[in-house]
Parts: sequence; structure tokens; C-alpha cells
Amino acid sequence: MGVSMLNLGAALPEIFMAVSALALLMLGVFAGKDKAFRTVSWLAVAAQIVALVLVVLGDGGVAFYGQFTADAFAKFTKVMILIGSSIGIVMAMNYAERENMARFEFPILILLATLGMMAMVSATDMLSLYLGLELQSLALYVIAAIRRDTVRATESGLKYFVLGSIASGMLLYGMSMVYGFTGSTNFAVLGDVISAGGLSVGTLVGLAFMFAGLCFKVSAVPFHMWTPDVYEGAPTPVTAFFAVAPKIAGLALFVRVAVGPFAGVVEDWQQIIVLVSILSMAWGSFAALRQDNIKRLMAYSSIGHVGFALVGLAAGTSEGVAGILVYLGIYLVMNLGTFAVILSMRRNDRMVEEITDLAGLAKTKPLMAAVTAILMFSMAGIPPLAGFFGKFYVFKAAVDAGLVTLAVIGLVTSVVSAYYYLRIIKVMYFDEPVEAFDKNGTEMNVIMAVATVILLAFVFFPNPLMDSAGVAATALLGQ
Repeated sequence: MGVSMLNLGAALPEIFMAVSALALLMLGVFAGKDKAFRTVSWLAVAAQIVALVLVVLGDGGVAFYGQFTADAFAKFTKVMILIGSSIGIVMAMNYAERENMARFEFPILILLATLGMMAMVSATDMLSLYLGLELQSLALYVIAAIRRDTVRATESGLKYFVLGSIASGMLLYGMSMVYGFTGSTNFAVLGDVISAGGLSVGTLVGLAFMFAGLCFKVSAVPFHMWTPDVYEGAPTPVTAFFAVAPKIAGLALFVRVAVGPFAGVVEDWQQIIVLVSILSMAWGSFAALRQDNIKRLMAYSSIGHVGFALVGLAAGTSEGVAGILVYLGIYLVMNLGTFAVILSMRRNDRMVEEITDLAGLAKTKPLMAAVTAILMFSMAGIPPLAGFFGKFYVFKAAVDAGLVTLAVIGLVTSVVSAYYYLRIIKVMYFDEPVEAFDKNGTEMNVIMAVATVILLAFVFFPNPLMDSAGVAATALLGQ
């Protein structure tokens, strides 16, 4: 291959993010710890906005000798990742200063994790995939344990690190088997080899190990065990970030691996995805019924949401991939809005996390209660809110692909999960009020308001998201 294939222009947003992270690290060191946190945080947000513009305006193309692509699928997911990460930093600022964790390294670690996510959703080779995945993971392990002075945060960081290392090992083992049996790590070559000679048993075993590693990264059952503890133990803005950007990146990577090189043998891996999807939807719905801590509830909720998204992947069609992308776009908005509510749950300058703390919110803060109710209805998938359409498109793709049973199980678990979302609404509107929360920060109010407007308006303006998701899905399956 010629030097022209290096094509650094296709990877310009990633190069810009890497240079920004290094520059901000130097700035933080020389500016001094006390002054640097807010400055570095806002500059990190600015860097992500510039990267977002570069992604949108980029011409695409293949870079690094066929190991990296900036196709429409990568663009779509990078836009969501950058939005989630930048809002994650904004949500963390006031909290970090109040809770004495205002270290300038925090926004830089989020930048580096985001860089890893952007690299892995563009990966078209198992080597570049692993490089991006580990860059993300190593930054996330540190972010989870950023509050070294609390036992809960340190414990959650350690659990995440140990289990994450095992998952990375499984993924790497699977990749080595696929490479051993096919003779290539490149997705395009893998696709050709598998199309020509079918899927050997060794390659299938390797693929199963790769799927196991990816299931851990998106916290799909049975590799979900770290999620509730890490969500509860990590500082709330960190949990908000974990619930959004890495989840979207992990699912995008899952989709690229499954329907990229292995698109021709859908029936061979379909049953794995169907099983994981059913287990995730069921466990996410039933385990959440007994949760009293709202962060643990959101952990099980995210496990359930991953199960619903995987319904679209199980279909293995262009329609299914478009359904997943629509679902992830809506999931991003719902989760950012919900975590803005959770970060506003402060009483006497102290964070509270129990669902009972929301009692009587409709009387003490009616506007915040109304926003929370809309977010919960959308999470439950109740029409005409956006959350309903997210589920509708993935279930429709499954039915069209002949997976009627999977869609029915999805509907049933969706009804079960509605209970714990509606329970929060019941506590806010029908329980006796407890002491009112402290005044919300402006950032939280803006995030809650924007999220609510988007969820309500989606029914009237679905086309921007639907069309771009359709284009991204076609780009991925057309390769």
C-alpha cells in the first residue's frame, strides 16, 4: 500500500483531540492546581466542540493503511460521543468543586477516554480496535477511582479495573483465534475470507470470546456484574459520563464488529446476540424493581437499555442498525437529562441518592418534578415521547427479520421496567413532601430543559435523527 493511504486528514478530529489533551496537561501543570480546574474543564469542552465540528465537516475516507475509517457510521456515533462527553464535563464542574475533587486531570482523562472511543468506533482492524478500546478503558479506570479519599469510589475503581482487565484478555484471546484461523486482522479481508470459505469452528469460538469482551464493555448480561457497584460507588458526574459516552461507543463497536467482517454469517452469531439481549432486558427490568438507590436503579436501567439496543443488532439488517442508532441518540438525551436531575438532588449542601428523597417533589419543586416525570415516561417507552420510538424501531427491525419472539419478550420486559420508572413518579406526586432540595445550578437547569424539549419534540421532528441514522447504517452495511 502506498504512503497516500496514511491519509491523516480522515483522522483529523482524533489528532486534534490528542494534541489538545497534551496541551491542557501542560497548562494544568504550570497554572497550578487551584486555578487550573475550571479553566482546563472549559478548554476541554471547547476542544470537544472543535472536534465535533471537524467530524461533521470532514470528508471521511480511510486512514492508516486501512485500519481506520471516517465513514457515516463513525461520524454519527462520534457526534453522540462528543456531545455526551462535553456535557459530562460541564455537569461535573460544580460538583467537583463542592466535593473537593477539583483536579485538573479529571477533564483531561475524559478527553483521553473520548479519544479512545472515537478511535474504536472508526476501527476497521482488530489492532486499531484494541488500541482505541484500551485507551478508553485505562482512562475510565482512573476516572472511576478519582476520589481516592472515599472507600466507595476506590472500591468501584478497583472492581472496574480487575473485571475490565479480564474482559480485555477475553477480547484479545478471541482476536488472536480469529487471526489464527483467518490469517488477517483487517475487517475487509476477514469479510472476504469468511464469505469465500464460510465460518470455521475456530473462528466462531474466537468470535464468541470477542463478543464476551464486548458484552462486558457495554455491561450486557452475563458480563454486567461490575455495573451497579461502579455506578453507585463512583462520583455522580462520573456515573453520568459512564452511562452515556462509553456505552454508546461500546455498542457502536459491537455493531461494527458484528455486521462488518461477519455480516455474511449472521445466522452463526445471531443466537448469541438474541440470548444476551433477552438476559439483559430481563435482568435489567427485574433486578431494578427492588432498588432504592437511584444510581443503582440507573445501572440496572442501563443494562436493560443495552438489551433493547441489542434487539436491533440481532436482526442483523440495515434497518436494525439504523434502529440501534436512533435508540442510542434518544438514550443519550434521556440519560443526560436524568443525571442532571440526580445531580440536582442536594439537601443542606449534601448529595442524596435514595428514591424516597424525591418524595413530594411536585409540591416543593413542581417544575423539576414535571421534567423528571417526562424523563421517566420516556425511559419507560410511553408514547408519544421519544423513548417509545427508540424501542419501536428496534422491535420493528426484529419482527421484520423474523425474530417475533425476541420482540415480544422485549415488550414484556419493557412493561415490567415501566414499574420502577412510574414508582419514581408516584413518589414525587403522591408521597408526603420531605425537606426541599437546594437551589439548582444553572447548567443543570439548562440540560434538563433541553433534554425535555428534545424528548417532547421528537414526535414532530423525527427526520434529522432518522435520516442520519439511515445513512450511517447504509454506509456500514454497504462496505
